Amino acid sequence: MLFPLLSILSFAVISTSATRFQTTKITNSVGPSIPGRYIVQLKSGASSAKKLGLSESTLRGVTHTWATSQAGFNGFAGAFTLEALQDLARSPAVERIEEDGIVTIQSKVTQTDAPWGLARLSQDAKLPSTNTTALFSYVYGSSAGQGVDIYSLDTGVFIGHSDFGGRARWGATFGPYTDADGSGHGTHTAATAAGTRFGVAKASSKANVIAVKVLSDQGSGTTSDIISGINFIVTSAKASGRPSVVLMAIGGSISVALDNAVTAATAAGVNVVVAAGNSASDASNFSPGRVPSAITVGACSIADAMVSGSNFGSVIDLFAPGVNILSAWIGSPTATATLSGSSMSAAHVTGLVAYLLSLLGPSSASDVAGALAKISVKGALSGVPAGTANNLASNNVTRIGIVV
Repeated sequence: MLFPLLSILSFAVISTSATRFQTTKITNSVGPSIPGRYIVQLKSGASSAKKLGLSESTLRGVTHTWATSQAGFNGFAGAFTLEALQDLARSPAVERIEEDGIVTIQSKVTQTDAPWGLARLSQDAKLPSTNTTALFSYVYGSSAGQGVDIYSLDTGVFIGHSDFGGRARWGATFGPYTDADGSGHGTHTAATAAGTRFGVAKASSKANVIAVKVLSDQGSGTTSDIISGINFIVTSAKASGRPSVVLMAIGGSISVALDNAVTAATAAGVNVVVAAGNSASDASNFSPGRVPSAITVGACSIADAMVSGSNFGSVIDLFAPGVNILSAWIGSPTATATLSGSSMSAAHVTGLVAYLLSLLGPSSASDVAGALAKISVKGALSGVPAGTANNLASNNVTRIGIVV
């Protein structure tokens, strides 16, 4: 099946004079596009391109014309100069202008040296082995995070690690810290989300990783620095126009201010994934995991059991692998480490959110959470208490009608 590698990224304008184009939405392609080519959609009932009163020079580049009587889409496409785009943007008959993207066949890819956590996401059945050091097969769609930004709000990211394949960059540091990950926690979780080998949203030139350091190398930080990091991410995501998700593999006691910052981020269109915590208690007693619009993730084992130390409760959206997770580490470009905890679980789901955003395009937090719930494996885990959703994270997007 054919799927476009296109998504509406922003309502940006092609001019330094925004007032001239305030009535027209100009959108950019998430994936590959043809330079200088655009699709112009006319408003319902508008006349054909030749009857809009536009100059001959503006319409000279038209190569395709569609009328409502033809197929329901009223508009035209072609190669347009900046001056022509300006002319089109002024027309009250133009609904929107969109870059002409490239459509490709989506295919499934199988990784044969995957850690168990990845493998568990791509199959409904229990894994055939409980050996967490064994290698498994991970099946995923080739788009895997295309055009999505993953923000790691953590101890930083070793952006030079080979598993990121040049897709990681430093965003900002908040607090009295250096621009480096001296802990390893941020690097490990970021690579689980988007590493080339260890990550869910993995392939080269796909999801980007942006480090936002708000924690010390000992793994602690202030609420105020974390809020600063969140606000930086919201501003950056708005400026880029790219679908974005934040990995918050952190948590603490209840903070209404932090909760409100996360709520504001999701309201601004930034998806937020939070680790449920590892204190074997109700996650509703911790911030920001208790925030309704956040995606809160508990930990499960290779034996399909909720980890005894994982937090639980009504605020849990789903569970994901969180025991003996192999991923990238600090110290050298090929360093690895094995860690456990709901941080690793949240990292898997962050990659899964990036995967979904690459297929669905920009989506609200509630839409993404709903999609995650629909594609999850229901009732697969043992040890999940009453009142906690027994949903195991999955990348089976066929459950929401997407074929890869």
